[in-house]
Amino acid sequence: MTLRLTWVQPEDLVGHELRQAAEDGRDAAATAARWTAAGGPPAPETAGASAAPRPDLRPLAEELLDALASLPAPLSAEEPTALAAIQALTTPRTAPPPNSDETRGSAPEPPPTAAGSRPGCPSLPGGSPGRDGRAQDERPLAPPAPSAFPRAPREAPRARGFGGSAPGPVRVSGRGGVGEDPALRDRLHAAWLGRAAGCLLGKPVEKLPLAALRTLARAAGDWPLSTWFTARGVPSELLAAHPWNRRSAATSLAENIDGMPEDDDLNYPLLNLLLLQRYGRDFTTSDVARLWLDELPAGRTFTAERVAYRNLLDGVEPPLTAVRRNPFREWIGAQIRADVHGWTHPGDPVAAAAQAHRDAVLTHTANGVYGAMFVAAALATAATGTADVHRSLAAGLAVIPPRSRLAEAVRRGIAHARTEPDFDTVVDRLHAELGGYHWVHAVPNAALLAAALTHADGDFSRSICAAVSGGWDTDSNGATAGSLAGLLAGHPDRLPERWTSPLKNRLATSVPSFDGIGFDTLAELTHLEAVRP
Repeated sequence: MTLRLTWVQPEDLVGHELRQAAEDGRDAAATAARWTAAGGPPAPETAGASAAPRPDLRPLAEELLDALASLPAPLSAEEPTALAAIQALTTPRTAPPPNSDETRGSAPEPPPTAAGSRPGCPSLPGGSPGRDGRAQDERPLAPPAPSAFPRAPREAPRARGFGGSAPGPVRVSGRGGVGEDPALRDRLHAAWLGRAAGCLLGKPVEKLPLAALRTLARAAGDWPLSTWFTARGVPSELLAAHPWNRRSAATSLAENIDGMPEDDDLNYPLLNLLLLQRYGRDFTTSDVARLWLDELPAGRTFTAERVAYRNLLDGVEPPLTAVRRNPFREWIGAQIRADVHGWTHPGDPVAAAAQAHRDAVLTHTANGVYGAMFVAAALATAATGTADVHRSLAAGLAVIPPRSRLAEAVRRGIAHARTEPDFDTVVDRLHAELGGYHWVHAVPNAALLAAALTHADGDFSRSICAAVSGGWDTDSNGATAGSLAGLLAGHPDRLPERWTSPLKNRLATSVPSFDGIGFDTLAELTHLEAVRP
């Protein structure tokens, strides 16, 4: 009998690493030929293991994974992982102290909008000339694909700030040392609820193809998506042809939701809250590793997180845990861990991004790390209570390398959402342009997230429904969209009851001491970390 341990067995990883090599420009043709000649399977489309076990291929798989890791990476200069190298490309500087000349008075006015853009959308960072004289967004998203993507508008002037090309800084009381902001706790409560609701909305359709997702929602009479998925009224032949996610359907369809079930999209924020309680905001990546080994069951990890966990048990230390035989290092896992880093740095997106970076490099590199930094900075800006969704996204873009594939994908998503009134058309364009990536990769999901948030223009229901209705990693995108839109709503009572009532103020989790906790309590605990001196 062969034990199938998903996401870590070498023979299941080679196909994914070959795909990753094609995406980041490494020449892996010779290695791919050896793997194919030996009968090696391609990367599984959705599962964590190939259809048939092939332990006989393990020695060759280990050899090829190490060989692929040694290939030159042509994009490394523009997609670095080290924080200093990232900051050199984004030229951020520390936010000015509270009550300084730069922060005194009212919050800065939003930057001008480009002609034809949606109201409230700032011009986007990343359009200035690069080192070679080209505009910084003219490199294709994934080599060797042509530059076939619509470019974000560049005509409007960009407001300069502490994030290179971000909007100016916004200070709030609390972390900045001015005193407690009584409204911050309410914003955090709405963010926790929003994250849970968005995640739960996406759970039953995770892994489903886009066409299947649309078919099921239309059959239930709910397209464009506006509420929970349901099997009620859906013909049995459609349910058989497009089965719900088998792990999630029993707890996430409208007819059976009873509180918030466990999900890694909520487990990681809990862990990071525990991280801050235990180690403080100056934690190290090794502290994250220690916390995981102490508190995170290995069976609750997936993709890059499971590989890193295995590496830790093998005695590999961070940050090598992120690169040793880890083809998932640019997937979305670090991004779903970023919320607490943003929530606890209201008004300081640069510090939020740096904190998210220290967490992310345990498991991820390059674009996988940028996804976490982007989300943390956007949430830190939204947490002020004074910035809109467009300004928040611009702040997120400002902390990541402007010529990285993730930054370019985010700009494409925003550009499509600005100019196309029909969100299905936006989604179809993104799938046509970025569908070559794995459905859990950070690049396409960041584009979809940015497009959904931009198109919804701050509306909570539209934000989570758009993020989920776009497919790919539905629960993760719904969770992050709900987190940011919840902050913008500002108070749990401003979230529609159809999203919050089924949660019953109860979260299930395997993270010790948190099972059954209420979102109001989580908001209190998060607020304590946000205002801690």
